[in-house]
Amino acid sequence: MAITYKLDLVPTTEQIIEVYDSSGINRPTKDKDRIKKMYDHSNLIVSAWDDDKLVGISRSLTDFSYCCYLSDLAVRQEYQHKGIGKKLIELTKEKIGDQAILLLLSAPTAMEYYPKIGLQSIDNAFIIKRDK
Repeated sequence: MAITYKLDLVPTTEQIIEVYDSSGINRPTKDKDRIKKMYDHSNLIVSAWDDDKLVGISRSLTDFSYCCYLSDLAVRQEYQHKGIGKKLIELTKEKIGDQAILLLLSAPTAMEYYPKIGLQSIDNAFIIKRDK
C-alpha cells in the first residue's frame, strides 16, 4: 500500500463524506451543502490517497504566518493506525511554516491520540459552541 499525499486539491464532497462516515468523525455528513461550504471556505487541504481512493483528509484555516486552525482530521477506519493522520498533520505544519502555531480542538475519543504524535495539550482555550 503506497499512500500518496496531495496539497490544496479539494476532493469531491461525496469522497469527503465517505471518509468522514468511515472514520468516526462527527460531522454533518447528511448535509452535503454544509460540507461543501466547509471546504469552499478553507484554505489548506491535505489529502491522502490509495491510488484513486481518498483515505484521509485534513482541513485547515490559516494565515500562513501566525496561526492555523486544523479543523478536521479524518482517516478511513481500515487505514487508521498506519501513520496517515500523523503525516497529514506533518504536511500541514510543513506548509504553514515555523512562524505559525497549529491549533486543533480534539474530539473526546481522540484525546489520547494527539499527545502520542507530538501535540501538546493546553488549558487556555475558550469556545462558544455552535447551535447546530
